[in-house]
This record gives sequence, C-alpha cells and structure tokens, in this order.
Amino acid sequence: MFSSFRTSQNGSIIWPVVQEERRALIQDLEGLPSAQWQTPSLCPGWTVQDVLAHLTDTAKTTKLSFVRGMVTAGFDFDRANASGIARERRAPSGAALSGFRAVQMRRTGPPAPLATRLVEAFIHGEDIRRPLGIRRTYPAPYVITALQHQLKTTIKIGGGKEPAEGWRLVASDAAFSHGSGPEVQGPVIVLLLAVSGRPVHSNELSGPGAEAFLSALAK
Repeated sequence: MFSSFRTSQNGSIIWPVVQEERRALIQDLEGLPSAQWQTPSLCPGWTVQDVLAHLTDTAKTTKLSFVRGMVTAGFDFDRANASGIARERRAPSGAALSGFRAVQMRRTGPPAPLATRLVEAFIHGEDIRRPLGIRRTYPAPYVITALQHQLKTTIKIGGGKEPAEGWRLVASDAAFSHGSGPEVQGPVIVLLLAVSGRPVHSNELSGPGAEAFLSALAK
C-alpha cells in the first residue's frame, strides 16, 4: 500500500503537484464559452466560475489573511469562503482565468496540513471538469495522499472519515485499500470524491457493497 505520510508533509513534493494541477486546469478552461462559466459545479450552490474564484482566493491566502478573514466573517467558514469568492469573481468570465493564472506558482494557503492542498486541487478540479464533460487522469499516488487525509479527517472540518466508516474501500487503479466491511471498488479519484460528499455515477463503483454505499452517501 502506498504510504502518504512523508509525501503529505513535504512541501517540495506537494507544491509542484498542486502547481501542475493548476496548469492543467488553466489549459482545460482556455477558450471556454462565456455561458459555460455559469454551469453549476459539483459543489452545491457554486458555479464553475465560483469554484475557480475560490481556488484563486485560497492560493492567495496566508496564515494572517486567513485569521483576518475568519474574524471578519464571525468565524463562519462558509461566510469566509463566500467573501473570498466575491473578491475574486471577475466579469467578463475570461478575467477569472487570468486571475487564476496569476497565482499558479504560489505556495501559500490556509493554515492546514499540506495534504489539504492536494485535496482541494483534485476535488475542485473535478467540481469544474465533470459538469463540463472534461476528463483528466490524475496522478494516483498523490490522489491516495489526498484520500488518506480525508479518511482520517472528520466531515466537520471538510474531511470524509464518517462516510467511509463500515466499508472496505479498494482502489481499482492503484495499490490502496482502507477499512473493513462490505467491499467497494472504484478509481481512487472516485473514492476521494465519494467520501468528500461529491456525487459519483453508480457505474463508477463496483463490489458487493457498492449499491449500499451509494445509498448511504445519498442520505
């Protein structure tokens, strides 16, 4: 099984992966028609443009600005996110991509484990790509790092620990397994999305526990 501990703590490894994911997303969104920027993303209540604005905002975030933002938002995380999106949202839509391009190489973010930068890059990448019908093959070892972080982190702070409890999750495209119970198999990016509260297609998961797992997630 791939071990993520050292990788998840090593910024010299994490940040180049995050920067590459930003580059790939920029490339995928270049030339996107204006109307499609308002496509609902997988993140409830956010459009494709909103998600990109959020990614731009978090790339600019420092420990100090995070604390200031939380104080201003009354320590309401959702309100702080909404304020960040409002700051970074641009018209016309093409300017949103320019703003994201400007932060591609930054190595700043909220005060959280570095693995959360991978979680954000992969999940928000799919939040945008899936509704637009864009496909990407993500680097499996680093998706595993993100997934392992989610599996040990409570949903109260954005993780996916509770949804995974009682199931044996097995990656179909990488050397990864977690937990015990009815087996659920699927690509590691799909497992990451599923435990992180994102909808996945029933044909993306298999195994004796797949149907019940999807039903449990939908509740």
